Amino acid sequence: MGEIRYQPEEGFTLKDIQALLFEHQNLVLSAEALRKVDQSYTFLKDFATDKVIYGINTGFGPMAQYRIDDASLKQLQYNIIRSHSTGAGAPLPILYVKASMIARLATFLQGYSGVHTELVELVVEFINRGIYPFIPEHGSVGASGDLVQLAHMALALIGEGEVFYKGRLCGAAEALKEEKLEPFAIHIREGLSVTNGTSVMTGIGLVNLIHAKQLLDWSMIASVMMNEIASSYDDHLSVELNAVKRHHGQQQVAETMRRWIAGSRAVRKRENDLFRKQTTQTLAHKVQPYYSLRCVPQILGPVWDALAGAEKVLINELNSVCDNPIVDAETENVYHGGNFHGDYVAFEMDKLKIAVTKLTMLAERQLNYLLHDRINGILPPFVNLGVLGLNYGLQASQFTATSTTAECQTLSNPMYVHSIPNNNDNQDIVSMGTNAALMAKTVIENSYQVMSIHFMALVQAVDCLNIRHQLSGKTHAVYDEIRAFFPKFVDDTPKYKAIEQMKNYLINHPKL
Repeated sequence: MGEIRYQPEEGFTLKDIQALLFEHQNLVLSAEALRKVDQSYTFLKDFATDKVIYGINTGFGPMAQYRIDDASLKQLQYNIIRSHSTGAGAPLPILYVKASMIARLATFLQGYSGVHTELVELVVEFINRGIYPFIPEHGSVGASGDLVQLAHMALALIGEGEVFYKGRLCGAAEALKEEKLEPFAIHIREGLSVTNGTSVMTGIGLVNLIHAKQLLDWSMIASVMMNEIASSYDDHLSVELNAVKRHHGQQQVAETMRRWIAGSRAVRKRENDLFRKQTTQTLAHKVQPYYSLRCVPQILGPVWDALAGAEKVLINELNSVCDNPIVDAETENVYHGGNFHGDYVAFEMDKLKIAVTKLTMLAERQLNYLLHDRINGILPPFVNLGVLGLNYGLQASQFTATSTTAECQTLSNPMYVHSIPNNNDNQDIVSMGTNAALMAKTVIENSYQVMSIHFMALVQAVDCLNIRHQLSGKTHAVYDEIRAFFPKFVDDTPKYKAIEQMKNYLINHPKL
């Protein structure tokens, strides 16, 4: 097993996050990283004496006007953890919990939180040993950060919550004991520091981004296969056509599709068929295919750009300080503000889910082209390779794809502008960033289901036309991989397990 060594001057990259989440590499902290954390803690320990500092010797939120006596300062920190562990709904899947722990750790490693090094070392142990706090999905309004969800994380760190450990849900104390780890004990302000920040929405957002980027790759691959099946003219992917539209994403999509279609004998050259004298009034082959085939660079280009923008924002957020107040040992001051506000993540999650929904709509329209014999003119209805009327091919699978796409469209309404004041109006404008991230997560999961049905239809269409040997080398390889677990079918069989199997293939076999 490899390792990712965190260096403060470099921070985390998306590649680091992918390695930690999907390659199960261990996280190791450099001595410099721990030194920065300790420097902030040591400064705060001395500085906090005889001063009023929010969340150290005051109440929280609208109760900040109440001074807390010295004898109760540690109890204050435990109280915020226990009182805010009020989440509801389904537990956040462990992949997203792990990403959230990494994001929380990243804030502490900036050295502006005033937390003890014991805390960061325990979070690293949780990440490396597969101890995942039970965190309900619902509870955050995304300003003052993810207070409720992060309180559940903190509850596990102090040994009082629940965790998913070795495939089961158990008490955190039990998992800590088995791993010979001690629960974290409060020093100064760790209760507030763990609970106060954007780390859950950022963690969910990072997983969303990784999955969405992979969906975009599969959408481009599917679109290449679509044009091979339709025997399209290939000039809509040309350098010359796409270069005169000055959008980076469009040009990148076209370039990617050109690489994937290279060597294909299934597509046509316009100059060979049409740029010569014609003797017939009616052309047998479409001069231009439908938009869902011809306009893919223009449709997926904005998706490419949106994901690039989301990556920049999420990596910036990941490597930022998102709690309050900020403990700055360099200037020897403590600054109060609102770095816990999740608007950056909320806005990007709304944009990301809109982009993925449009990608899903493209897949649904391409699927409809394959299944609609009067539109494609070359395939039987529903790519039915059996007896028409007796067998049904993918007719019913289209119902699933259509209804799931419709749900994505409804979920694409933005959360970013749905602020509701709460907390005695202390939190009078909030981001709803975690809700936005969770809705984007659902849209992405839906999109994988639609894309799975789409690829089932694609390989059936290739077999129906017997063109597998005319495909490009790259698309032929995908065809072979899919047919290895999803054989050509003629007779009607239940398809729900095949859809799940295809979804797992698309998620676990990145191609670009």
